[in-house]
Amino acid sequence: MIAIDLFAGAGGFTEGARMAGVSVAWAANHWPEAVRWHSANHPETAHACQDLQQADFRDAPAHDILLASPACQGHSKARGTDKPHHDAQRATAWAVVTCAEVHKPKVVLIENVIEMAEWVLYPAWCAALHALGYAVAPMICDAADHGVPQNRRRLFVVATMSKHPIELALPQRPHVAVAGSIDFEQGRWTQVNAPHRAAKTLARVASGRQSHGDRFVMPYYGSGSGTTGRSIARPLGTITTKARWAVVDGERMRMLRRQENQAVMGFREDYALPASDTEALHLLGNAVCPVVAADIIQAVRAAA
Repeated sequence: MIAIDLFAGAGGFTEGARMAGVSVAWAANHWPEAVRWHSANHPETAHACQDLQQADFRDAPAHDILLASPACQGHSKARGTDKPHHDAQRATAWAVVTCAEVHKPKVVLIENVIEMAEWVLYPAWCAALHALGYAVAPMICDAADHGVPQNRRRLFVVATMSKHPIELALPQRPHVAVAGSIDFEQGRWTQVNAPHRAAKTLARVASGRQSHGDRFVMPYYGSGSGTTGRSIARPLGTITTKARWAVVDGERMRMLRRQENQAVMGFREDYALPASDTEALHLLGNAVCPVVAADIIQAVRAAA
């Protein structure tokens, strides 16, 4: 089977397709840096760097599966109430419909944050896929249920050229502890009680120690497990595009390293990413977990 990958980013969907035995012939993204690293990891795939809302999809090759992860920032609550949720970002999802209209692939698989389903135009977007002949099956998947050491709940919309929405038999794997992704011998550690440490951070550390002992993870910024920390015996919370998770080990602490965030997202160890933690995390935080993508694609192939 042949696939193409729209809004390909770091390449989680493409990597998942490869794991599922599907060849990705073409991948596109508007950001040159993302295209650069996607190309480095998938040199056999043709690449396009362009605004997909302006794309002529006749330039894309014929394919069986259309993979797409349009911009999530216009939907995500993680963006916060102080930043506008731009219609232009939400509108990127219409490029998926345009491409599907041109090529009519058997399967269209879209990933986004679960808040996409609350978008006022989501029913119209689904109706557009219906009008093209697709039966639409939305589902919410948590990466932790697929053996990824991270609780990451995402909406996957599976659209198939079938009379009825497809029913997938997805694996349910045991949850994996984040401890296995943390190397306590590496990284730039600092003292918990360093002079620059904010009072709120120290309060989080104190609460985390009370709940989980000397070793635990906690959000250095933001909410989520913010008042209690999080046990390293369970999956991590969601990886975002900016450094968020810190690990505490006795009297020292540090932010998670690039390699650790990469492992928590389920990317293989030799997957090439920027050396800069900031740049790598920006790509990883927007990515699809490859293992989840592989499981869904395999399930779609089995049900077809």
